[in-house]
Amino acid sequence: MSKEKHVTLIDERRSPMATILMLVWPVVLEQMLVTLVQSIDTAMVGALGASATASVSISMAPMFMINGVIMAFGTGFTVLIARNVGAQDFEKARSLIRQALTTVIMMGVPISIVNFAIARLVPQWMGAKPDVLELATGYNRIMAIAVVFRSLTMTLTAIYRGFGDTKTPMFINIAVNLINVCGNYLLINPVHDVTLFGHTFTIWGAGWGVAGAAAASVFSIFVGATTLLFVTLHRPSPMKISFKEDFRLKKDDLKTVFNISLPAMFERFTMSGASIVISKTVASLGTVAIAANSIASTGESYCYMPAFAFGTAATTLMGQSLGAGRTDLAEKYINSCIKIGSTMMGVFCTILFIFARQIICLFTPDPEVIEIATGLLRILATIEIPYLIALVHSGALRGAGDTKSVFLITLISMWGVRALGATIAVRLFGLGIHAVCICMCTDNVTRMLMFAYRFKQGKWKDSPLLKRD
Repeated sequence: MSKEKHVTLIDERRSPMATILMLVWPVVLEQMLVTLVQSIDTAMVGALGASATASVSISMAPMFMINGVIMAFGTGFTVLIARNVGAQDFEKARSLIRQALTTVIMMGVPISIVNFAIARLVPQWMGAKPDVLELATGYNRIMAIAVVFRSLTMTLTAIYRGFGDTKTPMFINIAVNLINVCGNYLLINPVHDVTLFGHTFTIWGAGWGVAGAAAASVFSIFVGATTLLFVTLHRPSPMKISFKEDFRLKKDDLKTVFNISLPAMFERFTMSGASIVISKTVASLGTVAIAANSIASTGESYCYMPAFAFGTAATTLMGQSLGAGRTDLAEKYINSCIKIGSTMMGVFCTILFIFARQIICLFTPDPEVIEIATGLLRILATIEIPYLIALVHSGALRGAGDTKSVFLITLISMWGVRALGATIAVRLFGLGIHAVCICMCTDNVTRMLMFAYRFKQGKWKDSPLLKRD
C-alpha cells in the first residue's frame, strides 16, 4: 500500500461540525449559484411560452433513466475511492480514477447514439402534444451530443468529493453555468436592441429558441468536462493521473464496483421509471400542468441545495471513516449532518413557502401557470426537512456500500406510494396536479422513515464490500 503525506477529512483534531461545514459549504455555494443560473435558464425558455417549457422537461425522466447507467457505475467507483482515501492508499485511489474514466467513455458513446436515435420517440411516448413534440425532438437530439461530457463531469465531480475536495468542482461548475447563461442569451434570442445608461446597443442573437438552449448547454458541459479532466491531469495533488499510466479495467476492481453499482443502477431505473409514470400522468392533465410542475420543481431546487450538500457529505465521510476503520466516527458524522442540515433546511423552506409566488413569477409570465405552480411549491416546501434526512441516511448507506437496501427502499416507496398514488389520484379519481404533488411528499416522508430505520439497524458496519484485503 502506498502511503502519501496527505490529511484526509477524518481528523479528530477537528469537531464533526467543523469537518462537515468544511465539506458542505462549497457544495451549498455551488448549488446556490448553479440553481440561480438554472433558474435564469428556465426563465429564458419560459419566456418563449408554456410549450417551450414543456418541451424541455417532458423527456427528462426517461433520459435520466438511460444516462443513469453511467452514473450508477460512478457511484461504485466513488465509494471505493473514498474508502481508499480514508485508508490513505492513494495509489489504489488513482487506479480507480483511471478505470472510472475508461468506463465513462466506453459506456457514454453508445448511450449518446441511443439518445439521438430515440429523440422523437421519447416525448411521443410521454404523450407530448403536437406543439411540444417538434420542439422536444430537436432539443433531445442536440442534448444527446453531451452525454459523454456530462457523464465525465458528474463522475469527476463525485470523485473529487470522494477525496474531500469540494472546492475544485465548485469553481468549475459555477463557471460552466455562467457560460451556459451567456450562451442561452445569445442563442435563444434573435438580434435585438438593448438600452443601457441611455445608450442603445444592438446585440447579436441566433434566434434558435429551444434549440439554442440545448446548444448552449452542450457547449458549457463540454467546457466543464474538459476543464475537470485537465485539472486532474496537470494539478499536483493526490488525485493527479497521467495518460502514460494504465487505464485498463481490472477484473477484481470491476467486480467490486459492479456489486456496488448494480443496485445503484436499479435504484436509478426505479426512480426514473416511477418518474416516467408520473410524467405521463401529469402530461394527461395538459401543457399548463406540465409547465407548472416543471417550474415548481425548479423553484424547489433552492431547497435541494443543502439537502444535496449534506447527502454528499454523508457519502464521503462514511466512506473515509470506514476506510480508516472508524465506525464510531461515521455515526457521529451522520448524526451531525442531520442536525446541522435540518437547521439550515428549516430556514430555506420557510423562505420558499413565504415567497413562493414571487419565485414562480421569475420563471414564467403565464398567469395560469403561476397560480398552479405557486400552490405546488408551497406544498413542496413543507416536506424539505424529511427530504434532507432521507438524503443523508441514503448517502451514508451508499458510502458504506449498502446500495442494495437503498434500491429496495426506493423501489417500495417510489412505486408503492408516489407512482401508484399519483396514478390512482388522477386516472381513477380525476384529481389534479396538486394530488400528484401530495403523493410525492408522502413518498419523501416514507423514505425518510425507512432509511432511518435501516441506518439504525447498523448492518452497514459489517459490509463485506468495504473490508480491507
